[in-house]
This record gives sequence, C-alpha cells and structure tokens, in this order.
Amino acid sequence: MRWDNLVENPRAAGDTALFATSAVTTRTFDTPEFRGITFHEIRARSILNRVPGASRMPFEWTVNPYRGCTHACVYCFARKTHSYLDLDTGLDFDSQIVVKINAPELLRRQLASRQWQGAHVAMGTNVDCYQRAEGRYRLMPGIISALRDHANPFSILTKGTLILRDLELLRQAAEVTEVGISVSVGFTDRELWRTVEPGTPSPERRLDVVRTLTDNGIGCGVLMAPVIPFLGDHPDQLRATVRAIAASGATSVTPLVLHLRPGAREWFMAWVAQHHPHLVQRYERLYAEGAYAPKWYQRRITRHVHELATEFGIGPADRGMPRRIPVPQEPDPAALPEPTQLTLL
Repeated sequence: MRWDNLVENPRAAGDTALFATSAVTTRTFDTPEFRGITFHEIRARSILNRVPGASRMPFEWTVNPYRGCTHACVYCFARKTHSYLDLDTGLDFDSQIVVKINAPELLRRQLASRQWQGAHVAMGTNVDCYQRAEGRYRLMPGIISALRDHANPFSILTKGTLILRDLELLRQAAEVTEVGISVSVGFTDRELWRTVEPGTPSPERRLDVVRTLTDNGIGCGVLMAPVIPFLGDHPDQLRATVRAIAASGATSVTPLVLHLRPGAREWFMAWVAQHHPHLVQRYERLYAEGAYAPKWYQRRITRHVHELATEFGIGPADRGMPRRIPVPQEPDPAALPEPTQLTLL
C-alpha cells in the first residue's frame, strides 16, 4: 500500500506525503457491524483540503476524516481516491477504511492559524463522515466543536442517521455561525436501495433524520442524488420521492443526476451488467461523452423535480444571516455601552 506517496492531489509535483508509513496502525474488529472491514488509523499532517479550482463544487475547503466508505454505494464518485493507495476502487473502497484519528485536534490547530480566514468548510462531500466507522471513532464531535468554537461556517452532507447523536453540538454551532445540513436521498424505491446502497440506512430512516433536525430548529435540505437513469427516473418514482421529502419537512430539494467518473464508472457498469444486463448499452450511449449525462437529460430531470417540489410546497432553503460571537469588553465607568461584537464571518 502506497502510504508514503499519498497526497490529496497526486498530480501536483513536489507534494509531500500527508503521513508516513510509520504513522499507520491497521486494525480489525470482531463485531458483526465491522466484520470483513479493515481500518487503517493514521495521524494526518493536514485536514483542511483546498478544492481544485476546476471543480464544480460551490465551496473551496473540505474536511474528510475518512477515506473509503462502508456505505458501499456502487456509484460513489470517490472510489477513484482509493487507487492513490494502490487499493482497488471496488471491494477495497468498501472494506479498507482510512481513519484520520487526529482530525479534531489537527483541525482546531489549523483553524487557530493566523493564515486561516474563516472560509466555509464542507464535510461529507467525498465520503460520508457519518458512515458506520464514526460510531466507533467519534471524530465528528471534536470536529464540530472546533468549528463552533471558532464560529467557522460549515456544512454537512450525509446518508447517515448517526448525525442525530451530535444534535446538541449542531444546535450550539448554529447559534454562532452558519450551519448547513443536507441529507442525501436519491429515491425511495426499497428494492433499488438494497442493491445500490447496501451499507446505508434506508431512505425512510434518512428522511426521519430530516424530520428530527427540522423539529429541533435546524433547517435541513435534501440532495436528491443520485437520480439513476432507467432505474430511478420514472415519473412515478420521482413523484413518490419528492412527496416523501416534502412530508419530512425538508427546506429544499436539489436533484442531481448520476455521474460516472473513472473508478466509479467501471464498478457501476459491472454492477449493471450483473443485475440489469439489458441496460448496459443504454448506459454506454447515455454516458458516451464522459462522466456526466447529457445536458438535455439533466435539464429534464431538474425541471420535473422542481415542478413536483412546487406542487408539494417545498421552497428554497433560507440560509439566514451569519451569526456573530460577542467579544467581552472592559466595563466603562462613565456609561453602560451596548456589547461590542467582532465580525468573524
């Protein structure tokens, strides 16, 4: 395994390894939920990752405490990252999990740096930070606490119900900074869920997370992703999914059509060949130009979902204004001034 050569962007010349071979501890746990899973515990040298400028992402910085994901979604675009370790992007991605055990302390130190300007930090955009391993390693409470204490805006995208464990921390953070939570639910078809997302909580349980968060005053949107062509894009399926999302109290719904990057494409197409061989040629035609479905198809899905969202009363999320942490002042003997505040965002 190429630990010494691991970098966030392997194409950049002169990059140093994020950690050395001597910093890796490999563990397995003889419990049913972790049977067949190998964990590689490492002490990372950096945890705030800059998103490449050519990326389509609407944020510049991410925190990824894990690599690999036991959700085992057959379409996961992050599968390619395992090839940087000389691991395969299929079964190894699902069962060889890298854990950055020093992520909370490292993040707190980096947020305190004079060079850090308090930019938005996105989590769950590579692999799920609330995947099954988080129940054992408990990295997210320390990460959220560090962001809260520095009033640093952040967002979390997850398929995991474990986020509810950190509900109180999220409420505390939302009092001082902008917090965005999204849950990923691409479809409610249970048969499709069992085959393409075998390690995830059911769509119904994920929508229960949305309901609980909104009931506790934390607005939560739904990323309706992925909409899977030929398997999850029938009008009746889209209607059922948007109706369920609306019933959960989601503040918004954002559809995203399946994209197949290298690493994920090969694994997904092998799955299609095994489970739906009659669709292989249709996928090859639809994705003949690259990783993304044609614009006409994406626009059709987006328009349909937006129409359904309007019908069921789901509006855009109101992100609100950033909060501020009050800075204590020395008392003025001549007067009692209003508290002075330092704008951090």
